[in-house]
Amino acid sequence: HLYRRYQEEQLSVLFSIITVTCNHLDGLKRTHESLRVQNCVDYEWIVIDGASSDGTPEYLKTTNAVWLSEPDRGIYDAMNKGIKRARGEYVIFMNAGDAFAAPDVMEKLAQHAGVDFIYGDALESGAYKSARSHTKHACGMFTHHQAMIYRRAAIGDLRYDTNYKIAADYKFTIEFLRRTKTTSCVAYPVCDFEPGGISQKKTGLGRKEQFAIRRELSVCSRGKNVKIYAAQAIAMALRRTMPLLYWWVKKINRD
Repeated sequence: HLYRRYQEEQLSVLFSIITVTCNHLDGLKRTHESLRVQNCVDYEWIVIDGASSDGTPEYLKTTNAVWLSEPDRGIYDAMNKGIKRARGEYVIFMNAGDAFAAPDVMEKLAQHAGVDFIYGDALESGAYKSARSHTKHACGMFTHHQAMIYRRAAIGDLRYDTNYKIAADYKFTIEFLRRTKTTSCVAYPVCDFEPGGISQKKTGLGRKEQFAIRRELSVCSRGKNVKIYAAQAIAMALRRTMPLLYWWVKKINRD
């Protein structure tokens, strides 16, 4: 089941919103609604669907999305397909179920046009998650991937490494940062992240992949790598066993 819809106007737009989905129609509708109410209309919506059987292709026919529905080799393969089709100055990955945190998010992000990399805070299950500095990327993802905005010219030929199943976005971001000249951190939530995805279900694999990525890219010494791995494991154990304490610590760090 392959269907493609391309806009007739081939001039560039400011934002390419890339949404990856597979049998998550309700989540896709939530993402679409958050786009529909944005004050900024200078964007295109690219949806890469993994051959869903829940009515997703039929729904996409009713939207203005540029979309593709076919089997893929996982989420990062689908994201690479999205990059290939993007024509915006900036690329944002907002997967099915994720949403922009407010109707004016893209309008405010547009004020930073010209910067290579823009990132901000996030919302998750009603909790406010502040971004750390991108300079601390050795410690892991410094904000949600959905709160990161990449300048397409700086992406160039860079793609997600599909050998990694959980943390390819981490490797992609580190490699991208090595290409950038300018960055901007915004002090407001960019996305409202939908929890329960594969990265949260397989946290152990995610930590192992991040460890391997830091080693592969020579991000830090082996000793520091081990310490980071241990700290991540402790943080996840705290989140699972004492979530109120976990979020309180997060809030203290933010304040």
